[in-house]
Amino acid sequence: MRVVKRFDELPGLAGEELGVSRWFEVGQERIDRFAEATGDFQWIHVDPERAANELPGGRTIAHGYLTLSLVPLMVHDAYHLEGVTRGLNYGLNKVRFPTPVPAGSRLRGRYRLKAAEPTKDGGVRLTGEVTVELEGSERPACVAETISVFYNS
Repeated sequence: MRVVKRFDELPGLAGEELGVSRWFEVGQERIDRFAEATGDFQWIHVDPERAANELPGGRTIAHGYLTLSLVPLMVHDAYHLEGVTRGLNYGLNKVRFPTPVPAGSRLRGRYRLKAAEPTKDGGVRLTGEVTVELEGSERPACVAETISVFYNS
C-alpha cells in the first residue's frame, strides 16, 4: 500500500498509479444483500436456478452498482493519504461496466491519480481512475473516474 504523507505531494503524483487493492469476493450472499438494500431483484442477480439454465456461464451476476459501490473500499485498501481529517465523495465523471461479474468472483481495484487540485476552502480535490479488475478476465468489470475532496484541518 502506498502512503502519501503530505497533501502538497499529490499534484506531482498526477498520472501515477497509487496502488492496487487486495481481492474481494462477490458471493451470492453479498449480491442478495445488495438487492435487499436497493430493491433491485431482477432474476439475473438473485435467482441462481434460473441463471444456471438461462445465463451464459450458468451463474447469477452482480449488480453493476454493487460493483461500483465497492470502489471506496478498494481505493481505501490501495493507498493511504496521511493527515486527512475528513473526506467527501464529490461524484463521478464517467462509469462503465465492460464485463459482468458472476457470483463467486473476486474483484480488486487499481487506482490511478489523474489530477489533484486545491479547493477554495483549503481542501484538495482528487480526480482518479479506478479500474475494477475481475480475476481471470482480460476485461475489467468497471472503470470509473472518481472525484473526492479531502481536508487536513
